[in-house]
Amino acid sequence: MVSLERVESGGCRSYLVGCTDTCAAALIDPEVSQIDRYVALAARDGLRIRYVIDTHTHADHFSARQQVAAEFKAQVVMHRSTPTPGVDMRVDEGDMVAVGKVRLQVLHTPGHTADSMCLLTDGIVFTGDTLLIGGTGRTDLPTGHSGELYDSLFGKVLKLDPATRVYPAHEYKNRTHTTIGDELASNPRLQVPNREAFIALMGNLNLNMPTHITEALRTNLSGGRTVAQMLSEAAAMVPFMSLAELSRRIDSGDPGLILLDVRERDAFEAGHVPGAQHLPRGQLELRVNQALPDPTRRILVYCELGLISTLAAATLRTMGFQRAVALDGGMKSWREAGHAVDTGTSAGAHAATGGP
Repeated sequence: MVSLERVESGGCRSYLVGCTDTCAAALIDPEVSQIDRYVALAARDGLRIRYVIDTHTHADHFSARQQVAAEFKAQVVMHRSTPTPGVDMRVDEGDMVAVGKVRLQVLHTPGHTADSMCLLTDGIVFTGDTLLIGGTGRTDLPTGHSGELYDSLFGKVLKLDPATRVYPAHEYKNRTHTTIGDELASNPRLQVPNREAFIALMGNLNLNMPTHITEALRTNLSGGRTVAQMLSEAAAMVPFMSLAELSRRIDSGDPGLILLDVRERDAFEAGHVPGAQHLPRGQLELRVNQALPDPTRRILVYCELGLISTLAAATLRTMGFQRAVALDGGMKSWREAGHAVDTGTSAGAHAATGGP
């Protein structure tokens, strides 16, 4: 009756849990880079995702709960104590989420975060970051608490049947799952005599902070967008021009093409595409009417690496400059390809960056 599909993204694990009798499904701990895979898996297996569940507020990756919920018109589920907005169903200790005929029972397991929970069904427990294979969740991030994690582990999770299969939200050694019995026997963080010893152990792990902790917490707590999402959305609405095409147009003296450098002044003066005018990205919206009076012109936007220019070209298109395009690769690729570079200022630069 229960189908289970594991999706890996680096060390992150998410799980598509389905009811084979009704084709209803729940997606647990979705990660934003895997959205297309979740959609494809659900379609392949004939499943309809009814619930999107985050076991806690993640600090080390970007949750896809809002995007997947919108795609399937699904309910977002988290523990009632979560500060995260946009949660449709807030659950508590002992509640069950009905996924067709499958029941996911909530165990509130604070410690890694205050809103951490595990989900128990049919001899399986999805432990989020509470219990890992050979480890536990860390407790040094916002709302973490070593004493509460000890209570959650030894007072709830580890009291489950030893044969219960454990599927955590992270795994870095390609192991598929573990069991409660195996973890009790071999997990080094569980071989402690008491609560005080566990607290001392957790306080001396000296772990590095997650790479994207600030952005992950910001977006996961607010429902906002990540930089990668913003770039992806911008790239989806902006066409690009190749280095070779730009070089050809410059050589032919194309009078219809405006070259717009959106880097800072020092970068522009150190080297820019011949004939480019300068309008820093930070001044784009304020100076665009002076610098680009004709919205029908074709505008080639570039920056150093091609990221900021993609955002700038998308902004221009939303403002009515429908022929704005971005340079594929940016100024760095232009230089490395051996194309001509001018230095210093230009008439266009002075006009675009003058005072109010």
